[in-house]
Amino acid sequence: MGSPLVPRYGSGSLSDVVPSIMAGLGVPGLTPAVPLPEARKVCLLLVDGLGWAQLKAHPGDAPFLTSLAGAEITAGFPATTATSLTTIGTGVPAGRHGIVGYTFAASDDELINALSWGLHAGGRTEDFREKYVPEQFQPVETLFQRAADHGVRVRVATHRTFEGSGLTRAAFRGGDFGGTLAMGDLAMTAVEALTSGDRTFCYAYHSELDLLGHVFGPGSMAWRFQLRQVDRLAETIAGELPPDGLLVVTADHGMVAAPEEDRIDFDSAEDLRSGVRMLGGEARARHVYTEPGALADVQAAWSALLDGRAWLLPRDEAIAAGWFGPGVTDYARGRIGDLVVAAQGTSAIIRSKVEPRMSLLSGQHGSLTAEDQLIPLLTATAA
Repeated sequence: MGSPLVPRYGSGSLSDVVPSIMAGLGVPGLTPAVPLPEARKVCLLLVDGLGWAQLKAHPGDAPFLTSLAGAEITAGFPATTATSLTTIGTGVPAGRHGIVGYTFAASDDELINALSWGLHAGGRTEDFREKYVPEQFQPVETLFQRAADHGVRVRVATHRTFEGSGLTRAAFRGGDFGGTLAMGDLAMTAVEALTSGDRTFCYAYHSELDLLGHVFGPGSMAWRFQLRQVDRLAETIAGELPPDGLLVVTADHGMVAAPEEDRIDFDSAEDLRSGVRMLGGEARARHVYTEPGALADVQAAWSALLDGRAWLLPRDEAIAAGWFGPGVTDYARGRIGDLVVAAQGTSAIIRSKVEPRMSLLSGQHGSLTAEDQLIPLLTATAA
């Protein structure tokens, strides 16, 4: 069994990106942990699902991105969108902000889906924005708030359907929301932000590469064609940079193609279900919540069935190993599974009955492999 790639918090992880940008913009109390060119107007383009390994494997589909200065950093654990976007907004890992996965325990008997900010079950979706108020459930001040308080004009350019969502409120409060429809007005919103004000920061989010990676698989023809469009998007924004402007390109996670023969179905594996009261997370990063007194037996059963296919640690050991960052708050600790499971290789722990659509996806992510963790950190300045 190889060793997990523990995120490089504090020296080269996603949690270091926005603090480094904001430090360069003169926001006090922040340290530039990753080196970036000096600028007074910065666009951070986050391409959902653009893993470093996938980008390096397809340079011909992304000639502009491939030409940029930069290297790889780690996403953080779990390597999943809701966790990573909250890390972007707050500048801290999951152990601090408490959005510890795709789904996780919001209470002793209830899971929250952090993307939809609700619970989908039985064909209905329950909105949790009143029950779990985003600003209280994720209490860490966002860097967007801090920057705006210190005179930086902060713009959030993402799809208009995300306005007012639980995750937007939890992760990006403090920014001026600019709802977009497609790549064209995403680029337009970013360029308008970069050409206005004295000190400006624009967070621009593109989601469709991740979608096609999930459906068709990372590296598939559909995924590669979308990567070409992403490359053109980045080139378009870079071509409109003002003299004191900077484009930073990163991602929220990589992705792994999980073949059917490498999928373990929790819903049909009695040995895995015994002693488990709730199962959170996603196919490559699971939170296992156990019945009282059942942790040792559950760990033994999961270890036997997943030998060589996953790393498994009880909550306290996963925290001590630094999976969730150097410090874990009490509220985040209570949301982490009694047993934390991170898939190896191309394995996936699916739920065919409870999560039928997710279980059929070709591409999966979330774990502590290089393919899940490594993401680009690339920069472009005005020509």
